[in-house]
Amino acid sequence: MAYDGLLVEREEYVAWVYLNRPEKRNALEPDFWAACVDTFRALDRDRSVRAIIVAGKGKSFCAGLDLTATTSIPVLDLADQTAANRVDFATYVRDWQESFTWIERCRKPVIAAIHGACVGGGLDLIAACDIRLASQEASFSLREAAMAMTADLGSLQRLPLIIGHGLTRELAFTARDVSAQEALQMRLVNHVFADPSALLEGARAMAQQIAAQSPLAVQSSKETLNYAREMGVEEGLHYAAVRNSMIMPSPELFEAFQAFMEKRKPKY
Repeated sequence: MAYDGLLVEREEYVAWVYLNRPEKRNALEPDFWAACVDTFRALDRDRSVRAIIVAGKGKSFCAGLDLTATTSIPVLDLADQTAANRVDFATYVRDWQESFTWIERCRKPVIAAIHGACVGGGLDLIAACDIRLASQEASFSLREAAMAMTADLGSLQRLPLIIGHGLTRELAFTARDVSAQEALQMRLVNHVFADPSALLEGARAMAQQIAAQSPLAVQSSKETLNYAREMGVEEGLHYAAVRNSMIMPSPELFEAFQAFMEKRKPKY
């Protein structure tokens, strides 16, 4: 679907997906959800894409939900407390959840490059990414409790797998702000950069390094990691054996061996 709030740019094998509502601090409006699904489904199926970077235009990564735009949806009318309306509300939420699940489901590694504020729905979004990087001034907040809501778009399910249950519960119960350095200490982010420009350069370098590896091996690694996380060690080991049997041997494998013998970088 055509939607200006998401901007996709390409640099060789790397796709940049920008949250593109800087005047609203990239708050997530109703049209965002279907566009997110379309975008990551298309990138998943595009063989020329090997890595994806998600970043935000303007002063913030994401200010969470655009509450003004979202509450204008009839099904979210708080005055209508009929059972039918509550069921429809849950259906909407499930659709929105699917949007972030497509980021996780996309076979290409997804790097979140976070600057400025990353609040509420923004935290749900980055929790679905594979790798999170931040600039020094970035801040994070699981804000829903302060708004008399429960986070329902993935943070409470994914963050415990990233930072553990104790820290996730602290963030969810207190709704407090977390600095970039604290996020690094709790392993919410992998690296912190001096400023937004350095952050984007760091994200670009990492994405290019990923893109230089065997696409089949990288994508199989992501799928194997996701499967093992859900199913446990023994099932994960079995899945890894099956995945490797699917991609070996391959032209990429032969190129890797040939490049090793010739002492050069492989060309995939």
